[in-house]
Amino acid sequence: MFTVATLLYDDVRTFDFGVICEVWGMDRTSGGLPGFELRRCSAGGRPVRMLPGVTVSATHDLTGLDDADLVVVPGRDAPFAPVEPEVLRALREAHARGIPIGSLCAGAFVLAAAGLLDGRRAVTHWALTDRLAADHPEVRVEPDVLFIEDRGVWTGAGTVGGVDLCLELVRRSHGATVANAIARRMVAAAHRTGGQAQFIERPVPPVTTTRSALAETMDWARAHLDRPLTVADLARRARSAPRTFARHFTEATGTTPARWLVAQRVAEAQRLLEAGELSVEQIAGRCGFGTTTMLRRHFLRMVGTTPTAYRRTFARA
Repeated sequence: MFTVATLLYDDVRTFDFGVICEVWGMDRTSGGLPGFELRRCSAGGRPVRMLPGVTVSATHDLTGLDDADLVVVPGRDAPFAPVEPEVLRALREAHARGIPIGSLCAGAFVLAAAGLLDGRRAVTHWALTDRLAADHPEVRVEPDVLFIEDRGVWTGAGTVGGVDLCLELVRRSHGATVANAIARRMVAAAHRTGGQAQFIERPVPPVTTTRSALAETMDWARAHLDRPLTVADLARRARSAPRTFARHFTEATGTTPARWLVAQRVAEAQRLLEAGELSVEQIAGRCGFGTTTMLRRHFLRMVGTTPTAYRRTFARA
């Protein structure tokens, strides 16, 4: 059973803890999904205080991190407050054992305090990125992404960005099919391709027929990924000029049409690789990459492994 240890300390954000429980703490084995062991680990195994007025009991002390498959650190409502030395030490020891570690929202400050983000790229809530960079200049802060991984250490953006990160961690350990199934149960997007820059304070764009046409065009593109689609093709479908379409698309999604298309093609390739019915060459054509070389190049960049290796790990028997 895949073991996830979530680190608990006073003032943990209730939402972050709830997301972790929703992803790894629910028993969905009756629906054919894998089982998880979710450990709630705190210093001394003591209960921890959350806001507003919630107390959570621990199932383990900090030794619960020692043999976990994954450690997840939620943010807290006082992100700049000192962290107990024993908590930081436990995180460093888990990292030294090669255990992947991820943080949600302001949890990045805990990883930074432990020294785990030194020389690494990291993200936190958009309103805290400047403070993270100022307090920890050795961290390479990436302010515009929803989550990021650097050599086994993951950080996620604020609030709902934690959902994105947790689903990505499931995808990396159990494959896209399992992650997508959990996302459906949560009524969440299985994979958002934009960055958190789209959520920084700015006027909300008005609801227009252009936005409705954009949604319809995105649905149409997903159903026709086998075609060599271009931005001009999408703009034509949306009955818009290419430059106008590209501007509206980026405003709505936080990414460009070209990058979004590649992400959709890679996601479809993951699904087909897990199904195990088509060859890599056939999948390259079905997803619109044309050649296995192009599929391999984009797949390696976005997933971190080759299509063949991904199939070996996640193909359903």
